[in-house]
Amino acid sequence: MNLFVWTMSMDEDMAETLRFLKETGFEFVEMPVGGTDDRAADLAKWTQLGQQAAALGLDVQTCSLLPPELTLLSPDEAVRQAGVEYLKHVVDCSAAAGSTILMGPLFAGFKTFAGRPATADEWQWSVESMRQVAEYAQTKGVVLAIESLNRFETYLLTCADDVVRYVEAVDHPYCRAAFDTFHANIEEKNVADAIRKLAPYLVHVQISENDRSTPGQGQIRFEQVFNTLAEVEYAGPIAIEAFGPNPPQLAAATHIFRPMFASAEQLAADGFVYLRQMLEEAQPITEISDSGVLEA
Repeated sequence: MNLFVWTMSMDEDMAETLRFLKETGFEFVEMPVGGTDDRAADLAKWTQLGQQAAALGLDVQTCSLLPPELTLLSPDEAVRQAGVEYLKHVVDCSAAAGSTILMGPLFAGFKTFAGRPATADEWQWSVESMRQVAEYAQTKGVVLAIESLNRFETYLLTCADDVVRYVEAVDHPYCRAAFDTFHANIEEKNVADAIRKLAPYLVHVQISENDRSTPGQGQIRFEQVFNTLAEVEYAGPIAIEAFGPNPPQLAAATHIFRPMFASAEQLAADGFVYLRQMLEEAQPITEISDSGVLEA
């Protein structure tokens, strides 16, 4: 379970939430990581959070965003290097928490736009910067899982084709791919084909409904998603990601203007039951019907 529906910074006391998630049946939590200037305090905080989760028997993975002012697409080398150093610190915090996967749109500043497609220079700047981060992440045992966003949140990587091309350009074993159903629902021509394209590099999946609410209560065809994951024999982590009216700063960033579930706890409980059902019922898509449509 991604913890965004409870916190953006992990500065709150999360003990009861972590205990609730463990009792609900979740095997791991996805903690949002943001670095500060007090790096020693950050590492102490994430070490404590990791120990708190481990004591409950919960594994930890992490997610993060790159601040707009540190975008790896900047023509200013100093800005790009500052972004690289920020991501290295996020890797350190992830490792301190016991995370082995750091996922997110790490390739560019969040919601930074140029009003045009990315240039060849911007692509190369990001690729070269990410390679530095991946080389460092390898020393910490943390795999980077690159997540494409939709066109309203970024302009460098917005689909599976982009992510595959990017991962192959970075060309490092600690730079791999993530898949988020919310963004794919907006950008992909065919979600199953997108998963197939990502499959050789896929290390993390986020299940997110089309309106960011409880999985299974919206329009996304999750049967297709889980059947395709079974087809490609995906065996990695699957996390629920949702957003609500709290915390307010995150609701503003994700444009959540109305409540879509009774509580974060209710969303997590209902989402867990639905994911278990989807996993149990998933059947690989292996045959083509007379009409040319893939069938289970």
